[in-house]
Amino acid sequence: MPPSLRFLKGLVITLMITMILGVIAVVYLLVTRMPDGRAQIPALPPDIVLPQGTVAEAVTFGAGWSAVVTTSQSLLIFDAKGALVHSVDLADLAAQN
Repeated sequence: MPPSLRFLKGLVITLMITMILGVIAVVYLLVTRMPDGRAQIPALPPDIVLPQGTVAEAVTFGAGWSAVVTTSQSLLIFDAKGALVHSVDLADLAAQN
């Protein structure tokens, strides 16, 4: 085998070993660093009642509060017990900017 071909063969073998070790490292990091998929997601308080005619589009949670964005572009903020604390019309905010 010519020396240049032997050198190329060594480079290919080195690259293959490096890639195999890289894949193993990535899989290891994904397995050990990913959050637990069975973790409990926060639940909406059962007392939250949306105003008549509104449909929830998105929900987010904070410490002691929940926020609901409705399809009519309003943001409803509820306390931990489910009482409506504040309502913001997002369409008006967008028109102001």
